[in-house]
Amino acid sequence: MCDVQAVRLRSSNEWRYTRRAVIAGTVGFASAALSVQAKAGPSLKVLAEQGGLFFGAAVTAEALRLDSSFRSAVLNECSSVTPEISLKWGAVEPLHARLEMAAMDEIAEVARVNGLRVYGHALLWHGSVPQWAEAMLGDSPDWRYIRNYFSSVMPRYGDVVRYWDVVNEPLEPGHRDDGLRANAFLRAFGPVYIERAMREARLFAPDGKLMINEYGLEYDIPVEGDRRYLFLKLIEDLKSKSVPLDGIGLQAHLDLRKGKIFAKAIREFLREIEELGLVVVVTELDVKEADYAASLERRDGAVADETRRYLEVVLDSPAVRGISTWGLSDRYSWLRLTEDELASYTGTWNHEDGQGLNRGLPLDAILAPKRMYAAVARTLARRDLGR
Repeated sequence: MCDVQAVRLRSSNEWRYTRRAVIAGTVGFASAALSVQAKAGPSLKVLAEQGGLFFGAAVTAEALRLDSSFRSAVLNECSSVTPEISLKWGAVEPLHARLEMAAMDEIAEVARVNGLRVYGHALLWHGSVPQWAEAMLGDSPDWRYIRNYFSSVMPRYGDVVRYWDVVNEPLEPGHRDDGLRANAFLRAFGPVYIERAMREARLFAPDGKLMINEYGLEYDIPVEGDRRYLFLKLIEDLKSKSVPLDGIGLQAHLDLRKGKIFAKAIREFLREIEELGLVVVVTELDVKEADYAASLERRDGAVADETRRYLEVVLDSPAVRGISTWGLSDRYSWLRLTEDELASYTGTWNHEDGQGLNRGLPLDAILAPKRMYAAVARTLARRDLGR
């Protein structure tokens, strides 16, 4: 996942795009809900449920509130929603002892009214530590700050949240033998902070599934091989200490610039997770493109093929419980083209018609299903047939 600055930019970019679309009154946006509902075949959530899984997507409260067509698409396709920002510590408590829960309350209420689950993402993450907490943890480490945050959110949303990403992205290979990221929690409490967080979370979510979520585990490159190895070591250590860890989240930010996924390594990794008795959730699936100058057909085909390759491996594991994409539509993808990418493809396509967006989510910018959608649907159906 991106850093905290990118998270903040993501929210503002979404607002600008939605507002521009609403003002322009584009036909695609206005009719998007109809186009999604009119497609042939069952929705992704139905296909997932038939295979014993859930299907979800990351959302913001603003998008659900301001964009009725997007909201309809989410309700049609998803049995679970993941708050992109609203549950993170920096959003919940930007000022010490001043809780800001309105956005998270909105998402939770949409879930309650419509019979959805919320995926509890994410509690401890280096990219969303409030500035006051960074300072206080650095000056005088006090676990009470973390306990107060957990106690404020976990019971409040426990009726709709089953899975909690208690610790997000704890690893950063290349700096320590144990691979732990040098974040505010490690500096304040040492490596035991992960164990302590999991035990603390169990107090406030006695029936919840407590998860550790990690990225960069899919490709045959040294840093990702190291991360797979270090992640397994961390999990084995926690399990040996009877730490209440129920499962792991695989972010699955696929990247066509890295080649094809390393299927053998992913399969072996999942087998070891299964042997440890843990469940697995694909938490943030999307695809970063490599060639924006190609035709839409070729671009969408490349995205769909990589998605299919990945899900065919992952869904073979009986440990997997669900899939969530990081966004449902390209309209709200955090995978914005960089300034260099935009400059490289000047004149190739018209940004306003959606071609200039990264096309790495199931629905395009007008909420029409793409080939990635079909790839997800087919692999979910295959899981159903194999049960």
